[in-house]
Amino acid sequence: MKMNAIHWPEGYVPGLTENFASNEVIVAGLNAADIWPLLAEPARWPSYYANSANVRLHDGKGPVLADGDRFYFETFGFPVEAQCNEYVAPAGGHPGRVAWHGWAGEVGADDRLDVHHAWLVEDLEGGRVRILTQETQKGKPAAELHAAKPNPMINGHQDWLVGLVDAARMNKAR
Repeated sequence: MKMNAIHWPEGYVPGLTENFASNEVIVAGLNAADIWPLLAEPARWPSYYANSANVRLHDGKGPVLADGDRFYFETFGFPVEAQCNEYVAPAGGHPGRVAWHGWAGEVGADDRLDVHHAWLVEDLEGGRVRILTQETQKGKPAAELHAAKPNPMINGHQDWLVGLVDAARMNKAR
């Protein structure tokens, strides 16, 4: 069985940036349709992921993200401005894909952080769903995150995945 991979924009390929985090879960009893609404609506993130706060979509957009939408949220102590640069809902056996470029700080400043955060949600045989999230980061704060032990990005994104799965299970049980 072939599993899908994240699409990386130029300049954000893993291994060529200051930091990279990859987290994945495969769970039985859920499908992409159970997961997708919780991920596709940023305002829902704080309800199941404690490291996400003060989410707002700009320009009257939302509640569901769309390619090109600008939004804001706070995570890992950073105020993040972001723009969705990939949005494909799961359908017809194709995986769901959502990704955004996020940034904090002024261009050229020492505290500037640029990220590409991508998600892939795909149904697998046997009534399973695979959720993959990967993020590349550029800038001095990214290098500091890379050196931190334990790795806050790996741990934080794992919390996001666990919360996402738990929330989807709770919704399905209703």
